[in-house]
Amino acid sequence: MNRLNIRILLFGVVFAISVLPVQAELKKVGQTGYQFLKIDANARGAAMGGAVTLSGIGAENLFYNPAGIALQSRDTDVFTNQTQWLADITYITVGVSKRFGSIGTFGFSYQTADYGDIIGTQVADNEFGFIETGNVDVAASAIGMAYAKKLTDKFSLGGHMRYASQKLGENEVEGETKSNTTSGLVWDFGTIFYPNESSFRFGMSIRNFSQEMIYEQYSFELPITFTIGMAADVFEVFGISKNQTLLLALDAVHPRDYTERVHLGLEYGLNNMFFLRSGYKFNYDSEGLSLGAGVNVSLGSIGTHISYALSQAGDFSPVNRISISASF
Repeated sequence: MNRLNIRILLFGVVFAISVLPVQAELKKVGQTGYQFLKIDANARGAAMGGAVTLSGIGAENLFYNPAGIALQSRDTDVFTNQTQWLADITYITVGVSKRFGSIGTFGFSYQTADYGDIIGTQVADNEFGFIETGNVDVAASAIGMAYAKKLTDKFSLGGHMRYASQKLGENEVEGETKSNTTSGLVWDFGTIFYPNESSFRFGMSIRNFSQEMIYEQYSFELPITFTIGMAADVFEVFGISKNQTLLLALDAVHPRDYTERVHLGLEYGLNNMFFLRSGYKFNYDSEGLSLGAGVNVSLGSIGTHISYALSQAGDFSPVNRISISASF
């Protein structure tokens, strides 16, 4: 059996094992905070069902696997994304990565959440049982720096440090105003390995590693997630086409606050210009199927990419995302 057949067999075996039905276990829901750190940070990643640990492009890697920024094709990559989430919640993400020759690649990231208007209430002795206390000031954000480097032609390593904070309004306790705010450092790590000259690669990432946060006397953990992933251009593996690609990506996900999950994604590309995407998230209560599309447009020496994604959200309206990126 030659090396190509071994590679195909290995990919197929791991794929088959990974998509087996996840056993029903006690789901560890409600055990972590800072849930905004778990939301897919760009339209391409969301359209591929979050399976972009090994298939990210440029600065978008900052939110999935920081090792990926070491593999960007141009010196500088910039992207921004808007996610229209449930209950009128809006998430904004921004990423910038820049390569400095043999030194490595540095990145900057920013995430913020707009929770809209939330009316506060307080228990009261009236016919309704409560009174309104006005709008609650609720906010969340994370700002970070990353570094990644190709240690060899086949192996890349990266890290991402973020300062995250969350505010859940204020309340009066015995005449004293309490600000329910927490903050701290959050760490991400990742690797990518190409075993040969083909597009097949595998690796891992650890996201949202942090010490416990504390609101008053109550502590909670962040949603740390360990992911093992792989990706390959199926058309290249089978020698089908040179002007078309079919990226297959698979992530096996172990979150702190749930049982094991699987993310599966596909991306069809034509002439490196037009892209159709689809993905599925297994073992989720509401999320599942996702669809999307993208287009590359050259503006002189600047390459731009626009992506859109529509993601299933159970009984709620689908989630919309749009991303715009530029590389130069």
